Amino acid sequence: MEIIKSSISIPISQFKITGFGMYLPPTIETAEELAPKINKTPQWIISRAGVKERRVSQIDVDEMGALAIKEAVGNKQIPDLIINASGVPKQVIPDTSVFMQLQLGYSGIPSFSVHATCLSFIIALNIAGNFISSGQYKRIVIVSSDRGTRGRNFNEPESAALLGDAAAAIYIEPTNSNSGLLDYSMETYPEGATLTEVRGGGTHLHPQDPKTKESDNLFSMNGPLIFKMALDKVYIRINKDLEANNLLQSDIKLLIPHQASGKGVRAYSRFGGFKKEQVMDIVETTGNCVAASVPLALVMAQKQKLFKEGDLIYLVGTGAGLSIASALIKV
Repeated sequence: MEIIKSSISIPISQFKITGFGMYLPPTIETAEELAPKINKTPQWIISRAGVKERRVSQIDVDEMGALAIKEAVGNKQIPDLIINASGVPKQVIPDTSVFMQLQLGYSGIPSFSVHATCLSFIIALNIAGNFISSGQYKRIVIVSSDRGTRGRNFNEPESAALLGDAAAAIYIEPTNSNSGLLDYSMETYPEGATLTEVRGGGTHLHPQDPKTKESDNLFSMNGPLIFKMALDKVYIRINKDLEANNLLQSDIKLLIPHQASGKGVRAYSRFGGFKKEQVMDIVETTGNCVAASVPLALVMAQKQKLFKEGDLIYLVGTGAGLSIASALIKV
């Protein structure tokens, strides 16, 4: 079906991203260094996961997130809301955003978490955009900070080969321009609930329950089955989003996917109709940084000047659940 292009409509929530920040731990773990830990060869890791190296943090997620926030805020006013959009918390209670605010030396700023595993940033962006548009808040920081390497199960080499550590943050403000969120969607398919899990840490397998095993507290994922389940659903979602906004793939300046794996990122150009240069691909050097992967790719793209004011950026990905989310933004 031919899509007739029209002018971009007014955003469903108007805001401007005025600050970008990230924290990449200085410690690099290569495929060669990881290989003996999972009893595989470096070639196996690179071919199966698409990850040549990842970062391993020596500091915890609250400090990582605070460093990313500091860069995003810069010399601007301190935020009047902090949204933590991460995959795994520092601890169960209190919320990780509290510890981030403590690290920053702030006090009295409302802060909370939005948790949707690897999709947390995309969901938080929609929530923050609505807060800005309503006038309730004027300066919001969204931060994602994850230590994926902390939860690796070396007896599950498929998933252990993927994970990395990073934090990224953005600072958004009101605007009179037509920048902001043009479209947003989320779908959840609970039949995929057992495909990506950390089973322990909650009421089901409590740390004090004698039935809880060490592996229950580590990351477990059936990557091949997730890829098979998600492939059609993701591309149906992409086509719906493009059609709803009267767009072609060529109208998107940059597609920023969740950096699930090398195969997963490459699929957007292989099956999705996007050119390779349109797809932000950082997984080879960062690994899958859980919820931080999407904002990290966004911040790295900004630093590399891969987009300019007025460009369309499409965020899309999958998360445990199985969930799919997308956001079309005009920067």
